[in-house]
Amino acid sequence: MCVYVGESIAHYGFPAGHPFGQNRMAAFWDEMVRRGLDAQVCMCDPISAPRSVIERFHTPAYVDYVQRRESGGGYLDSGDTPVYPGLYEAAACVVGTSVDAVRRIMAGDCRRAFVPIAGLHHARRDGAAGFCVFNDCGVVIETLRSEHGIRRIAYVDIDAHHGDGVFYAFEDDPLLFFADMHEDGRYLYPGTGAASEQGIGEAAGTKLNLPMPPGADDAVFLEKWGEVERFIDQAQPEFILLQCGADSLRGDPIAHLAYSARAHAHAASRLARLADRHSGGRMLGFGGGGYDLENLAVAWTAVVAALAQA
Repeated sequence: MCVYVGESIAHYGFPAGHPFGQNRMAAFWDEMVRRGLDAQVCMCDPISAPRSVIERFHTPAYVDYVQRRESGGGYLDSGDTPVYPGLYEAAACVVGTSVDAVRRIMAGDCRRAFVPIAGLHHARRDGAAGFCVFNDCGVVIETLRSEHGIRRIAYVDIDAHHGDGVFYAFEDDPLLFFADMHEDGRYLYPGTGAASEQGIGEAAGTKLNLPMPPGADDAVFLEKWGEVERFIDQAQPEFILLQCGADSLRGDPIAHLAYSARAHAHAASRLARLADRHSGGRMLGFGGGGYDLENLAVAWTAVVAALAQA
């Protein structure tokens, strides 16, 4: 079990009281040490992605835009994703680290890996959105196809926010099996992910969106989780991705779900079983959102523990 830790990836975060701060890695790692999980995993260093890797998902014009804007202040989008010096390199490090995790898994160095500051699922191919500069999830999917010959990929997302940047980029891809449990878009950004959105064209039926009502707790999660598990089992994926944002835990300052870390542990453990059944155990976890430091620490360490012990 590989876990990525380092200052270069911790630097992906925004200053001046932004919800997505640069103190999230420290909160996670302190809890890893407190629980003794640091001794149960292989710690790996973050690595930056070259532009050519970022462009496996993003357009060259958008990558140019980020490089041009990073020292100019303001926002990359309509007001969620601020610009600061070093932003491009921090975002490139998120992408490179997630891609390196795939490399290690495919090389057999480990069966599972977890990247805490990752899972930037809102960024579009041609733009930033929702605190996300580069969509490392999308780059990973494209990398699995182009570099490793993996076609059938399952992407599961339990972040409070719909993974719209992944969903719409692969909405017509019949071999990207997408399952997303998120707070109902009528109440929370980005407002997408209706149950009726199930893929288009040849991909119809390969996407599962499960909007959750505000206040949904572990009992509601477990009731709905069975649909996700059956969907992924039937897909028989060659690789499983889990975006396990902690903003779906009770008390997050910008979302309204009420899970505990037990929901995240359950999702990770059950997906690991499916990975063993269909994917040679191959599974990568992304930390995703989460804006209460205690919540993200307990949720992410619960995922690591579940994956390490599965």
